[in-house]
Amino acid sequence: MATENSQIYHERQRLQFCLLHSLNNLFQQKDAFTRASLNEIAEKLVLDDPSKVSWTPLSVLFKPHYNAITGNYDINVLMVALEGKGKSVIWHDRRNGSSLINLDDDTLMGIVLNVSVIKYGGLWKSRHWITLKRIDGVWYNLDSDLVAPETYKDGEEVREFLDCIINHGGEVLLVMNDTQ
Repeated sequence: MATENSQIYHERQRLQFCLLHSLNNLFQQKDAFTRASLNEIAEKLVLDDPSKVSWTPLSVLFKPHYNAITGNYDINVLMVALEGKGKSVIWHDRRNGSSLINLDDDTLMGIVLNVSVIKYGGLWKSRHWITLKRIDGVWYNLDSDLVAPETYKDGEEVREFLDCIINHGGEVLLVMNDTQ
């Protein structure tokens, strides 16, 4: 169990850098990833793409894997970032609900969610990255939009939250520590 002395690292939302915040919250470390490191990954993905996107004047801002000003990184950046840290990602099959996720698996580093977000009375639609992580035996919601991390009382409460995310079209990604 987490104690009152436990320090939970929790980055708050800035612009659309939720993937950056989500990754740092997952690793429980400031600057585990930086804006520059994620931009570098996104740029390398473009260079490595055999079907390179042709340049337009909007290409300065709207890159194939992120927005140069606000962030808003895509799944490809997440996957490469985690692989670079020796992690693997399992995309959870939503048809199974959360009942098949082993929340007690020691190789499960955390869970990253991608959810739809609608703001400003429906004028703004986007996606948002959220991290769930078990720290000292306690599961936390480390969503960067929250003022502080939220604690789950048990695995059943985590599953209820995950099922709600799945039922509303969210994606569930299990981040695994590679066992070698």
